[in-house]
Amino acid sequence: MSSDKQIKFTCRAQATAAAVLLATQFVALHSAGAQMSAPVSATQASAAAQHTVSQPTAAAAPAGTPPAIPAVAGSGTATKPLTSSAPAAPAVPSQLVCTAPAELAHFERPLLHTMRRLANGQPLTIVAIGSSSTAGAGASSPDATYPSRLGVELRARFPGRDITVLNRGVNGEETTNMMARFAADVIAAHPQLVLWQIGTNSVLRDHPLSPHSVQLHEGIEQLKAAGADVVLIDPQFAPAVLVKSETQGMLEQIALAAKQEDVDLFQRFAVMRNWHDAQHLSFDVFVSPDHLHMNDWSYACIAKLLGNAIAEAATRPVAAAAVHPAMISAKPDLP
Repeated sequence: MSSDKQIKFTCRAQATAAAVLLATQFVALHSAGAQMSAPVSATQASAAAQHTVSQPTAAAAPAGTPPAIPAVAGSGTATKPLTSSAPAAPAVPSQLVCTAPAELAHFERPLLHTMRRLANGQPLTIVAIGSSSTAGAGASSPDATYPSRLGVELRARFPGRDITVLNRGVNGEETTNMMARFAADVIAAHPQLVLWQIGTNSVLRDHPLSPHSVQLHEGIEQLKAAGADVVLIDPQFAPAVLVKSETQGMLEQIALAAKQEDVDLFQRFAVMRNWHDAQHLSFDVFVSPDHLHMNDWSYACIAKLLGNAIAEAATRPVAAAAVHPAMISAKPDLP
């Protein structure tokens, strides 16, 4: 083959190869375009939907429930709703009922001094002495403490009567500290009824029970000698109290002292345990965030139950109290 023919043959071969390459590229581009313009299949739509953040219509939240935090879009990633690191507060029903079994909110003994005062239409003075749960730690205001709420409850039960409830609670005190204040903070007010809340701080500080028993009996005797009805109030049912080893022993000691000294006992621990165990209320409903003190709702409920117990025990038919006032106490009530 001559050199001219060989050159022509080589050129033709190169041209043919180039034409084949262009044709292949054209077919590939045409197929891709067809795929892009074709309808999306159901499977493809479902897969795409998994990457789409839906925005549901906001529903009305129950009272007391914090509003949801809106989702925030991030660059290049699917957005996710933000959540708070703190646990959400439980939704408390707006009409949460304050209740307890009758046997837990009832006094075994009549309040004879209180009874006579009310029967004679004379002013009634009540002193509430105790530690922080009497002072009102965990309450939103002084008006939300249990002594303040108790005054409201009793004045509603006995309209037109002069009823005073004095709050003599001091944070952190134990039985001996309270007894040291009896003369100035309790007896000086000449109360007909003393509500003595005790035991919690001794348990929290892991103090032995035996010395406390002696102090408790001495304190009750002092209050009775002052001519007052006495009601003991035991510790609260709260997580910080439940973890202490002496809690059950303290409850038993206070109940035994009330029986031996012939005074009444308000079973606060059992009432609050009923809220939790039987009524299935969360601790967040009736205990403050510190896991120890009560809150506005529980203070108000305890005051209501205590008020009902006082009213019943002070109006219970007791013939001796009405006919023979001397049988109530050899020491007359002071004005």
